[in-house]
Amino acid sequence: MMGDLHDAETDEELEELLGFLRDARGFDFTGYKRSSLGRRIRKRMSDVDAATYSDYRDRLETSADEFGALFNTILINVTSLFRDPDAWTFLQREILPEILADKEPQEEIRVWSAGCSSGEEAYSLAIMFAESLGVEESLNRIKIYGTDVDEEALRDARSALYSAKSLEALPAELREKYFEQNGAQYSFRPDLRRRVIFGRHDVTRDAPISRLDLLVCRNTLMYFNVEAQTQIVDRFHFALRESGHLFLGKAEMLLNDADRFEVVSMRQRVFRRRPGEAGPPYQPAPLKIRAIAGAEQRTVARNRQTRDLILDAIPLPAVAVDADGTVALINSSARVQFALTTNDLGRPFQDLEISYRPVELRSLIEQATHERRTLRVNRVERRVGEDVQFFDILIQPLTGPTGLAAATIITFTDVTVTTQLKSEIKRVREELETAYEELQSTNEELETTNEELQSSIEELETTNEELQSTNEELETTNEELQSGNEELETMNEEMRIRSEELDEARAFLEGVMSSVAAGVVVLDGEKRVKSWNRGAAELWGLRADEVADKVFFKLDFGLPTEELRPAIQACIDTGKRTDTAAVRAVSRIGRPIVCNVVCSPFDGHHGGVVLLMEEAPDRSAG
Repeated sequence: MMGDLHDAETDEELEELLGFLRDARGFDFTGYKRSSLGRRIRKRMSDVDAATYSDYRDRLETSADEFGALFNTILINVTSLFRDPDAWTFLQREILPEILADKEPQEEIRVWSAGCSSGEEAYSLAIMFAESLGVEESLNRIKIYGTDVDEEALRDARSALYSAKSLEALPAELREKYFEQNGAQYSFRPDLRRRVIFGRHDVTRDAPISRLDLLVCRNTLMYFNVEAQTQIVDRFHFALRESGHLFLGKAEMLLNDADRFEVVSMRQRVFRRRPGEAGPPYQPAPLKIRAIAGAEQRTVARNRQTRDLILDAIPLPAVAVDADGTVALINSSARVQFALTTNDLGRPFQDLEISYRPVELRSLIEQATHERRTLRVNRVERRVGEDVQFFDILIQPLTGPTGLAAATIITFTDVTVTTQLKSEIKRVREELETAYEELQSTNEELETTNEELQSSIEELETTNEELQSTNEELETTNEELQSGNEELETMNEEMRIRSEELDEARAFLEGVMSSVAAGVVVLDGEKRVKSWNRGAAELWGLRADEVADKVFFKLDFGLPTEELRPAIQACIDTGKRTDTAAVRAVSRIGRPIVCNVVCSPFDGHHGGVVLLMEEAPDRSAG
């Protein structure tokens, strides 16, 4: 009954901790399975010596770095390029042709990698489509979204840099075709990289990406409880177009969704969305366009011209991107600052260098659109030749009359001078603080030195008198030392004689132990090996220095030590020698033998035992 009460209190403390993480940092783990979630949190608690959930919450409140360590423990990022090759081969050979057959020749193909971790899965998709369609067609048709809740993993994904070891499983021809060596690392091919958009997304809370042809979410659902999985699958069903495909991991399947998903391959966990309604009507209604009379058209034209002049007059560089990812506006300052022209209007934003340099803007646009809030990125560094510029970038989604996102405007504020001045002020302030601290320290040292000098003078006068009396004491001490020296010489001679006796006894004991043909092992009260004679070494192939002070039952050799535990414990408890125990074992040369073992109490060490091990004669030979 007390155990149940304790478990209930522990569960309540865990829920309080999860609530704290949600309120303090916006990470909602309440949909995760409590068993695995509790186990990972307790592992992190063990690493920082926190006994209870309350203690660990106190640590989270006092240490900002601990949040990152906990999230890395909970959000296990296990991924690699083309992980589980058989499933990817099935996807490329069986599913891709079906997806392409359902699309018009130039129609866009939309793919979502949910829970993409550090990006290997999203880049695997890009390589797979490029191999099937060709690189040129992929650059025009493929759009891949990679999302995850872990910002640190997304930073790694956006960098598109991987070590040689992480690419070992990739065939050499694909590695050379899609990765460029960059020092000790390899970077993903830049033109295909622009077709992959990364952004933070919580599959349990955020609105899904829509109109998908393929949705890949591998080994992510298994971390959530049944209720959370149901909500996620509902979102996935809405995200996929009719006949769109869902690709899950080996540890996941859709057992209760036969009405909405058709099994394509249960072995490879590939499912097809059946025709039917997809939940809430997220699709916007078509806009109603009213006819405009001639006079009104002229007024609209004048207003548009006035608006363009005003936008061009704005001193801040500004670029607007519509909901389809097309450049809708580039003002005069932006054209001058970023070497853009009016010919860039109407082009896909991803084709402009500014979309990914100096910072990846496409994922920020996606995030701002999904979260419906303005994002700011401060002090972004941009290099132009040898010059360095710094910009504050504002990404602001614009909402249309229907309440849906219509466009996104990006403004750049040049803060180069401000940043340089702040850096210079910070450097000067640090130098001043250092100089002040050094001056303060020097003053304190001088005051201390002055006091020490005054004290030293007084001590010298006192010491002079003490030396007079010390001299007399030294003469007396000298006589005592001579007497003590004679006593020490006598004691030294006695110690030498006793040391020789001990050496002889030790040599005699080692000789006796070495001459015994059987294996002799001495264990102390904690079952650690204190002695291991030559017979034991020859019988089992372990030297004495390999087993010294190690727990006998944890040694790995031919004798099954666990079978001797009852006999050893009985010898310790009774203080009497045990009967011979015949144990089947394997000698050091790998030959099966029967070993006779006798346990005797070891009076020389409290709670110790002596094990006598001897190979039993082979009775089958007679």
